[in-house]
Amino acid sequence: MAPSGAIVPLASDAIFEYPLVYLTGHLPFRFSETERRNVRKLVERGGMLFIDDHNHDIGGVFHKTAMEEIARTFSPPNDLPNDNEIYRCFFKFSDGPPATSHELNGWGDNLVHKNLQAVMQGGRIGVLYSSKDYSSEWNYSPDSKRFSTVDNTRFGVNIIVYALTR
Repeated sequence: MAPSGAIVPLASDAIFEYPLVYLTGHLPFRFSETERRNVRKLVERGGMLFIDDHNHDIGGVFHKTAMEEIARTFSPPNDLPNDNEIYRCFFKFSDGPPATSHELNGWGDNLVHKNLQAVMQGGRIGVLYSSKDYSSEWNYSPDSKRFSTVDNTRFGVNIIVYALTR
């Protein structure tokens, strides 16, 4: 049986049973006070929060509200250097975050995000933010990925390895 993810409400104490919390979406969102307290506590305890903008843009409502919530809960995220260890902790990405087809041709806006953003916590990534829309591509059939020079699902492996070992 293949492993599957768990859907856990951010306001639940069950969140502390997981070292990596993954959020994605395209609509505006706001943390409740309980959710904010829990995600802050998760990161302070060594967990990692990964947020991926399903819109792939920088002007959309998900991006704007996510940036506001990250700043309100932690601090404003900064560009993550493309030589950060998350890009080499399992698979090697010498140029930083792998591109998505949305960036290269899917949306036609030629918007390529050269960096991910992060909030560091004690020398490690506590919050990782992506405007690349990895969530869409990670859901593609393996047959569709044969046209990619790099299967960016491998970067998902790096995120998991990083979250579990740092």
